[in-house]
Amino acid sequence: MYSFLGKIAAFILKVFSKITVKNLDNLPKDTGFIIACNHIGWVDIVGLGVALLPRQIHFMAKKELFKRKPVAKFLTSLNAFPVDRKNPGTSSIKTPVKLLKEGNIVGIFPSGTRNDHAPIKRGAVTIANLAKVPIVPCAYSGPTNIKDVLKRKKINIIIGEPMTISVKGKEELLQKTDELSKQIHKLETEIISIKK
Repeated sequence: MYSFLGKIAAFILKVFSKITVKNLDNLPKDTGFIIACNHIGWVDIVGLGVALLPRQIHFMAKKELFKRKPVAKFLTSLNAFPVDRKNPGTSSIKTPVKLLKEGNIVGIFPSGTRNDHAPIKRGAVTIANLAKVPIVPCAYSGPTNIKDVLKRKKINIIIGEPMTISVKGKEELLQKTDELSKQIHKLETEIISIKK
């Protein structure tokens, strides 16, 4: 299902929104990794998925989206998995760590909300540290909804250099989280310069 819908999404975005992806070569090829991106609307999820095709991303999604069985089944077919954002526990970490150790790509929006000014949460660094995989920061700029897509608003995605994660203790965890935040904001600034 992921590959099929991915091809359809790629065609739609190609027709309506020119999509530009910079630094694809930064993506690790021999290990699982987390791709951490800013989150400004649902289209960034689709855009990021299309940008990495034919490779597939397993996205973390808030558990509320899985309440209805048909929706849950559809999301699961697209490699999404539920996370309890209000009460994150071991179950919230177990699934992504397993996926990463199996060599998969896990997509996380560290701000946890569709707001590019939201503070970065430390879940991405915690998961990467446990799975012993890198985090690849990236930034998205473009349409946030179908209306913007139909207006042919361009999509820009910049992929940063992989961050090696090896931390001990809360202080180092917070330092790495801050570094990730700065890297994503730096990439957002680069996107602004590209748009100009």
